[in-house]
Amino acid sequence: MHEVDVIEEAGAAATALDPIRTSLLAALAEPASAATLAERVGLTRQKVNYHLRTLEAHGLVHEVSTRRWGGLNERMLVASAASYVVSPGAFGAAAADPSRSTDRLSARYLIALAARVVREVGGLVRRADAEQKRVATLSIDTELRFASPAERTAFAEELAQRVTELVARYHDESAPPARAYRLVVGAHPIPKDAGEDRE
Repeated sequence: MHEVDVIEEAGAAATALDPIRTSLLAALAEPASAATLAERVGLTRQKVNYHLRTLEAHGLVHEVSTRRWGGLNERMLVASAASYVVSPGAFGAAAADPSRSTDRLSARYLIALAARVVREVGGLVRRADAEQKRVATLSIDTELRFASPAERTAFAEELAQRVTELVARYHDESAPPARAYRLVVGAHPIPKDAGEDRE
């Protein structure tokens, strides 16, 4: 089971976003049978089986084993991942695209950049999984507080200067396209309720 998976296909996204199926996916972090899930979520086994077949058809759950139970073969299923993110690719032509933004300092432009990261890295991971390879990435996540708006502006200017210097030092136009990387740097205020997620 993956820690996180990106749902690319619109049908799979619609399937996963159904509230009952979302609860089944969460319950399937550990292998379980339809009978066990029916007890957990308070539905009939038949209804649970219907939803499980739909999730399975989209590759969101899969069988890990079977066991004999009361004279029947009972399938044990598990979710494909512990958590999910829907790729903007699932929206087709309506997907977020940073090239459509004219204000590169806006919050919506940052959202579009983040959406592109989900779409591109999700695709890279899917192909790497198929070839049993890993994707070389770099992530930096930190928090900082500014004493004033002027300090925030000075930080942004210095960060832009340093990044520009590093890119100029290491960028090699003659390197093959396979060695091209996309660097995205963004900052946003931390929502007041986000502290609960970090505890």
